[in-house]
Amino acid sequence: MDDMLNTRAQAALVQALRQGELRAGQFLSMPQLVDILHLPLAAVREAARHASSSGWLEIIPKRGVQILEARPEVIRDSLDLRMVLDQEGARRRILTGDALPELLSPLRETHEQMLTAARGAPAPDLSPRAIKVDLSLHDFLAGGLDNPLLRACYDANRIRIAIIQRARPFVQERICSAMEEHLAIIHALERRDAQAAVEAIAHHCDRTQHWWGVRTYQQAD
Repeated sequence: MDDMLNTRAQAALVQALRQGELRAGQFLSMPQLVDILHLPLAAVREAARHASSSGWLEIIPKRGVQILEARPEVIRDSLDLRMVLDQEGARRRILTGDALPELLSPLRETHEQMLTAARGAPAPDLSPRAIKVDLSLHDFLAGGLDNPLLRACYDANRIRIAIIQRARPFVQERICSAMEEHLAIIHALERRDAQAAVEAIAHHCDRTQHWWGVRTYQQAD
C-alpha cells in the first residue's frame, strides 16, 4: 500500500510541475504540498525526496520545499544537456535505418500547422499548444537514444525544462522562429544528414538560450 501511495504521489508531483501548478522558485510547506497533491504526508515527503534527487526542487529542513528556480545557469545547463542528448538521438535515428520520412511526416505536419498559427492572429492557447509541439520533436529525438540510462536522464531533464518554460510563456515571434528551427532539424533527419542535424540542433539550442537571455558555454569561455 505504501509503495502504491508513493508512486501516486510521485506521479501527482510530476504532473503539478509539468502543468505549472507548482511554479519555478515557489516556496511551499509540506502541509501546503499535501493540500495540492491530495495524498498522505508520508507519501508526499517520499515524492519530494525523489524530486530533490532529480533536481526539480530543494528540500528546506523544517520549512518545506522550494521549486527549482529558473536561474540563468539552470536554464543554460538544462538546455545544453537536452542539446547533447538530442544530437546523439538524431545520430542514432539516422544510423539505425528507421523509416524516417514516414515517422517524421506527422511531426512535420504539426510543426507547419503551428508555424501557420503563430503567423496569424494572437490566441490565448497558442503558447501551451506550441510547447506541446515543441516537446514532440525533442521526445522523438530522445526515442532514438535506445538506452534506458540516457532516456532516464532525458526524462528528468524534461521536467526541469517544463518548470523553466512555465516561468516565461512563448511569444508569437519566438514560436515562429522555434518552429522554423525545428523544421530545419526535421529536414536534416529526412535527408539522413547527421552533420546537418547536429548543427541544426546546436543552432536551436543557441537561439533558445539567446531568447532566455543566458550566455552559452561558448560565450562564457
